[in-house]
Amino acid sequence: MIGSVFREMTGADLEMVRNWRNEENVRKFMYTQHEISIEEHQNWWNNISKNPSNIQLIFEYKGIASAVVSFTKVNRKNKSATWAFYLSKDAKKGIGSLVEFEALEYVFNYLGLYKLKCEVLGINKAVIKMHKKYGFKEEGLFINEYFNGSNFISIYRLAIFNTEWQEVKKIMS
Repeated sequence: MIGSVFREMTGADLEMVRNWRNEENVRKFMYTQHEISIEEHQNWWNNISKNPSNIQLIFEYKGIASAVVSFTKVNRKNKSATWAFYLSKDAKKGIGSLVEFEALEYVFNYLGLYKLKCEVLGINKAVIKMHKKYGFKEEGLFINEYFNGSNFISIYRLAIFNTEWQEVKKIMS
């Protein structure tokens, strides 16, 4: 989309990303729900940035950093990856849908992968609905799989294939 771009995340982005990640509206939908310290975040970055099967991107819209997009377990042989994203608290309405569209384009048309997977906590109904709107299909439901400290939460496993995305994209265009 015009005005949107992915760029590689760098060490200079760490504090901004940690601040976004520590927002209550982000944390409550993540496996790690406590506030992340500078040291913990730096350790995460040190590990993930050295791993060639991980791609960390910043999504910018009209020059403003608006989201983090993470592709992990990128497997070139099997042409698959797992992904997740979260938005800045100041992201404009509709940015989540734009991030989803651009991430699918990136993974299938730039990386040339065949399958993209994700896991979503069952309490995150809006993201499950959005993924399905973009063609993701449910591959599994892990009932009461995750304990967040007070409740057991189910985990939805979703995936989309390149061929499915190309068909959904035609309908959306």
